[in-house]
Amino acid sequence: MATLEIRDLHVSVDAEGGPREILRGVDLTVKQGETHAIMGPNGSGKSTLAYSLAGHPKYTVTSGSVLLDGENVLEMSVDERSRAGVFLAMQYPVEVPGVSVSNFLRTAATAVRGEAPKLRTWVKEVKEAMAALQMDPAFAERNVNEGFSGGEKKRHEILQLELLKPKIAILDETDSGLDVDALRIVSEGINRVRSTGEVGTLLVTHYTRILRYIQPDYVHVFAGGRIVESGGAELADKLENEGYEAYVKGGASE
Repeated sequence: MATLEIRDLHVSVDAEGGPREILRGVDLTVKQGETHAIMGPNGSGKSTLAYSLAGHPKYTVTSGSVLLDGENVLEMSVDERSRAGVFLAMQYPVEVPGVSVSNFLRTAATAVRGEAPKLRTWVKEVKEAMAALQMDPAFAERNVNEGFSGGEKKRHEILQLELLKPKIAILDETDSGLDVDALRIVSEGINRVRSTGEVGTLLVTHYTRILRYIQPDYVHVFAGGRIVESGGAELADKLENEGYEAYVKGGASE
């Protein structure tokens, strides 16, 4: 069973006055088949956690450990983390001019699987996944995210998730900027991946609306760069009713 273990993780970024600590001791274990929702106000460190796990060079891990099936993730390059099974769906997916979606997806699948997928079966696999996400097949020949709407970019992220089949899926505010229909379609895609029981999901979000479609096994409240409370799905209901104010005040008083 794939397991991501985060222990006492501290992360800093360079600022004008010198390094500024963002994560202040994060402890979290995500197992294959589990869905963990990370919730919290702006500036609490949620996205920093996501990008640090993926290896973004902007963030410096100053202490702590991250293990995936016992292997040290922090010693891996970004592409090594991806091949090991760590997947990040970005809040703001970048455009890649000159690279078609079809070439991008097949290159990524080749890197992750260790060999190029057979073309005939691969084309069928991509078409079926795109149809499930209600994506126009013509998108396969467009440049990656170039001229895509916000919803189209997010569907493309989930298309990658469905095709690459990672061990750990980190979804950074996948619900941001989506209308009701796009949110439902994207959520259905995430649920299809979850239903396999083969992926551990770390779902970063501000709002509970995506949790109406995706039932988390665990909810964690982020404040002041660490997890300050954990619980089941009922914790999301509490946050919906009461907000984050009590947690922000608690973090500020430490």
